[in-house]
Amino acid sequence: MRDDHAWMCLALQQAALAAEHGEVPVGALLLHEGVSYPAHNAPISQHDTTAHAEIRAIRAASLAANNYRLPGATLYVTLEPCCMCAGAIIHARIARLVYAADDPKTGAAHSLYHLLSDPRLNHQVEICRGVMADESAQLLRDFFSQRRAARQSSPAACASLPKI
Repeated sequence: MRDDHAWMCLALQQAALAAEHGEVPVGALLLHEGVSYPAHNAPISQHDTTAHAEIRAIRAASLAANNYRLPGATLYVTLEPCCMCAGAIIHARIARLVYAADDPKTGAAHSLYHLLSDPRLNHQVEICRGVMADESAQLLRDFFSQRRAARQSSPAACASLPKI
Protein backbone atom coordinates (compact mmCIF):
# COMPACT_ATOMS: atom_id res chain seq x y z
CA MET A 1 0.00 0.00 0.00
CA ARG A 2 1.23 3.45 -0.85
CA ASP A 3 1.54 5.76 2.13
CA ASP A 4 1.53 9.03 0.25
CA HIS A 5 0.73 11.10 3.34
CA ALA A 6 3.77 9.85 5.28
CA TRP A 7 6.15 10.42 2.37
CA MET A 8 4.69 13.87 1.74
CA CYS A 9 5.28 14.73 5.41
CA LEU A 10 8.98 14.07 4.78
CA ALA A 11 8.90 16.23 1.65
CA LEU A 12 7.28 19.01 3.71
CA GLN A 13 10.13 18.73 6.21
CA GLN A 14 12.50 19.34 3.32
CA ALA A 15 10.44 22.37 2.28
CA ALA A 16 10.71 23.78 5.81
CA LEU A 17 14.47 23.23 5.65
CA ALA A 18 14.59 25.22 2.41
CA ALA A 19 12.74 28.09 4.10
CA GLU A 20 15.21 28.04 7.00
CA HIS A 21 17.97 28.58 4.43
CA GLY A 22 16.13 31.47 2.76
CA GLU A 23 15.07 29.37 -0.23
CA VAL A 24 11.54 29.11 -1.57
CA PRO A 25 10.05 26.31 0.56
CA VAL A 26 9.74 23.44 -1.87
CA GLY A 27 10.73 19.95 -0.83
CA ALA A 28 10.91 16.64 -2.63
CA LEU A 29 11.50 13.02 -1.87
CA LEU A 30 12.16 10.43 -4.55
CA LEU A 31 11.59 6.73 -3.83
CA HIS A 32 13.49 4.29 -6.00
CA GLU A 33 14.11 0.62 -5.33
CA GLY A 34 13.32 0.96 -1.63
CA VAL A 35 15.61 3.95 -1.00
CA SER A 36 14.46 7.53 -0.41
CA TYR A 37 16.29 10.58 -1.72
CA PRO A 38 15.15 13.78 0.02
CA ALA A 39 15.97 17.23 -1.33
CA HIS A 40 14.92 20.83 -1.03
CA ASN A 41 15.16 23.94 -3.17
CA ALA A 42 18.66 25.44 -3.27
CA PRO A 43 19.04 27.65 -6.37
CA ILE A 44 20.00 30.71 -4.30
CA SER A 45 22.56 29.05 -2.04
CA GLN A 46 24.03 26.93 -4.84
CA HIS A 47 23.96 29.75 -7.41
CA ASP A 48 22.28 27.28 -9.73
CA THR A 49 19.00 27.98 -11.48
CA THR A 50 18.44 24.24 -11.89
CA ALA A 51 18.78 23.39 -8.18
CA HIS A 52 15.06 22.82 -7.70
CA ALA A 53 14.08 20.18 -5.15
CA GLU A 54 12.91 17.77 -7.86
CA ILE A 55 16.12 18.04 -9.87
CA ARG A 56 18.29 17.57 -6.79
CA ALA A 57 16.35 14.45 -5.76
CA ILE A 58 16.54 13.02 -9.29
CA ARG A 59 20.29 13.69 -9.42
CA ALA A 60 20.89 11.96 -6.09
CA ALA A 61 18.86 8.89 -7.07
CA SER A 62 20.45 8.72 -10.52
CA LEU A 63 23.95 8.84 -9.06
CA ALA A 64 23.09 6.11 -6.55
CA ALA A 65 21.50 3.93 -9.25
CA ASN A 66 24.32 4.68 -11.69
CA ASN A 67 21.60 5.30 -14.25
CA TYR A 68 19.93 8.40 -15.63
CA ARG A 69 16.65 6.49 -15.83
CA LEU A 70 14.66 5.66 -12.72
CA PRO A 71 11.87 3.32 -13.82
CA GLY A 72 9.35 2.52 -11.13
CA ALA A 73 10.32 5.58 -9.05
CA THR A 74 7.81 7.79 -7.26
CA LEU A 75 8.54 11.47 -6.72
CA TYR A 76 6.85 13.40 -3.91
CA VAL A 77 6.95 17.19 -4.25
CA THR A 78 5.31 19.90 -2.17
CA LEU A 79 4.59 22.11 -5.19
CA GLU A 80 3.54 21.23 -8.72
CA PRO A 81 6.66 20.91 -10.89
CA CYS A 82 7.65 23.58 -13.40
CA CYS A 83 8.44 22.85 -17.07
CA MET A 84 12.12 22.19 -16.35
CA CYS A 85 11.35 19.71 -13.60
CA ALA A 86 8.57 18.07 -15.60
CA GLY A 87 11.04 17.54 -18.44
CA ALA A 88 13.52 15.92 -16.06
CA ILE A 89 10.77 13.68 -14.66
CA ILE A 90 9.91 12.52 -18.17
CA HIS A 91 13.53 11.92 -19.19
CA ALA A 92 14.21 10.01 -15.95
CA ARG A 93 11.18 7.82 -16.72
CA ILE A 94 9.75 8.36 -13.25
CA ALA A 95 6.58 6.31 -12.98
CA ARG A 96 4.57 8.36 -10.52
CA LEU A 97 4.39 11.94 -9.28
CA VAL A 98 2.62 12.89 -6.07
CA TYR A 99 2.45 16.59 -5.38
CA ALA A 100 0.79 18.79 -2.81
CA ALA A 101 -0.11 22.29 -4.00
CA ASP A 102 -0.97 23.38 -7.52
CA ASP A 103 1.19 26.16 -8.97
CA PRO A 104 -1.02 28.45 -11.06
CA LYS A 105 1.98 30.50 -12.23
CA THR A 106 4.39 27.82 -13.48
CA GLY A 107 2.76 24.42 -12.97
CA ALA A 108 3.49 21.94 -15.74
CA ALA A 109 1.62 18.88 -14.50
CA HIS A 110 -1.90 20.32 -14.31
CA SER A 111 -2.23 24.07 -13.76
CA LEU A 112 -0.73 25.61 -16.92
CA TYR A 113 0.57 22.65 -18.88
CA HIS A 114 -0.01 18.91 -18.90
CA LEU A 115 3.50 17.85 -19.90
CA LEU A 116 3.57 14.72 -17.78
CA SER A 117 0.46 13.27 -19.40
CA ASP A 118 0.95 14.51 -22.95
CA PRO A 119 0.37 11.51 -25.25
CA ARG A 120 2.69 13.02 -27.87
CA LEU A 121 5.67 12.37 -25.59
CA ASN A 122 7.35 8.99 -25.20
CA HIS A 123 6.61 8.71 -21.48
CA GLN A 124 3.58 9.61 -19.39
CA VAL A 125 3.59 9.83 -15.62
CA GLU A 126 0.87 8.76 -13.21
CA ILE A 127 -0.09 11.89 -11.27
CA CYS A 128 -1.67 12.22 -7.85
CA ARG A 129 -2.26 15.83 -6.83
CA GLY A 130 -3.45 17.54 -3.67
CA VAL A 131 -1.80 15.36 -1.01
CA MET A 132 -1.30 17.75 1.94
CA ALA A 133 -1.97 20.71 -0.36
CA ASP A 134 -3.17 22.96 2.46
CA GLU A 135 -0.02 22.44 4.52
CA SER A 136 2.23 23.09 1.55
CA ALA A 137 0.32 26.18 0.45
CA GLN A 138 0.43 27.56 4.00
CA LEU A 139 4.20 27.08 4.18
CA LEU A 140 4.58 29.02 0.92
CA ARG A 141 2.19 31.78 2.03
CA ASP A 142 4.01 32.18 5.35
CA PHE A 143 7.40 32.34 3.62
CA PHE A 144 6.38 35.02 1.14
CA SER A 145 4.46 36.97 3.78
CA GLN A 146 7.58 37.08 5.96
CA ARG A 147 9.68 38.18 2.99
CA ARG A 148 7.25 41.00 2.16
CA ALA A 149 7.14 42.11 5.81
CA ALA A 150 10.94 42.14 6.02
CA ARG A 151 11.23 44.23 2.85
CA GLN A 152 8.63 46.73 4.08
CA SER A 153 10.08 47.10 7.57
CA SER A 154 13.66 47.58 6.46
CA PRO A 155 14.10 48.14 2.71
CA ALA A 156 17.80 49.02 3.05
CA ALA A 157 18.59 45.91 5.08
CA CYS A 158 16.72 43.74 2.62
CA ALA A 159 18.39 45.14 -0.46
CA SER A 160 20.92 42.30 -0.31
CA LEU A 161 18.20 39.63 -0.17
CA PRO A 162 17.74 37.83 -3.46
CA LYS A 163 14.57 38.74 -5.32
CA ILE A 164 12.21 35.79 -5.40
